[in-house]
Amino acid sequence: EGSHSVYFAGDTDLFPEMDTLHDSLDVALLPVWGWGPTLGTGHMDPWQAAEAAALLKPKIAIPIHWGTFFPIGLRWLMPRFLRFPPLVFEREVQKIAPEVDVRILNPGDRIRLTRQLDGV
Repeated sequence: EGSHSVYFAGDTDLFPEMDTLHDSLDVALLPVWGWGPTLGTGHMDPWQAAEAAALLKPKIAIPIHWGTFFPIGLRWLMPRFLRFPPLVFEREVQKIAPEVDVRILNPGDRIRLTRQLDGV
């Protein structure tokens, strides 16, 4: 936290107290999947991450933790787990927290947030 506030969820699960973490959150980086066809404990899927966005109420939500690692032998799942999680997250956030602006960045992309947050 400084002139702007950022919440980085890391590998976490949805928890009800997310709505008490911050009064005015600028950006939330929310994991929307793991690295394979199943999720272990402590990971959110796109639907849970959308619920987290609704609880946190950031100005901008950026889905993370998707599309970077492809498990050997699961090529047939490739489109599903390497492309769909952020799209599902965006769709769900639009339904349950339309005031949150979702920004999907491909692995390796970057975004300059100062102008978006300052309204310039």
